[in-house]
Amino acid sequence: MEKKDKFLEENAHLISDHDYDGIRELDNPMPTWWRYLFYVTIVFAAVYMFRYHVFGDDLQIAEYEKEMAIAEANKPKPTFDESSLVLMQDVKDINAGKAIYDKNCVACHALLGEGNAIGPNLTDDYWLNGGSLEDVYKIIKVGKPLKGMLAWQNQLSPEQMLQVSSYVMTLIGTNPPNAKAAQGELYKQEK
Repeated sequence: MEKKDKFLEENAHLISDHDYDGIRELDNPMPTWWRYLFYVTIVFAAVYMFRYHVFGDDLQIAEYEKEMAIAEANKPKPTFDESSLVLMQDVKDINAGKAIYDKNCVACHALLGEGNAIGPNLTDDYWLNGGSLEDVYKIIKVGKPLKGMLAWQNQLSPEQMLQVSSYVMTLIGTNPPNAKAAQGELYKQEK
């Protein structure tokens, strides 16, 4: 009993006035840093409430929508108009189209555009999907997956697709050796 009495004497300042059936409880205060942290959260909540709900500052979703609208307004407008394609005749553009053709198209259409077991002949006047510049551009862009023609719109820019299309148009009438037999419908270029 001596230990218990000594403990009660040393901690008499912690004993609360509450008495439940002869049991008195200790008053253990929260640590000081924890109490201050609690006060800070109350101040933060009050500032937040007044700033965003009373004075009308934008909430996160409204701020996000404003920023997205600004970004959309500042988005550079495309300078390439696919609705009015014009055949590129500049040597630089044709050479760029040839480089892209040599890298991506030779496997299916052969080096001179004569076609092989996979791809059709690009040098004659017969075309499977139309022979105009717009038709060639479109088939390069969206492809024909069921026939093995890949869609290049995700790998090439619109300008690069037009360069390749323009290069393909220069192949018409070149009559390379070992050309694949004509496929598709006869298409005569408009002058």
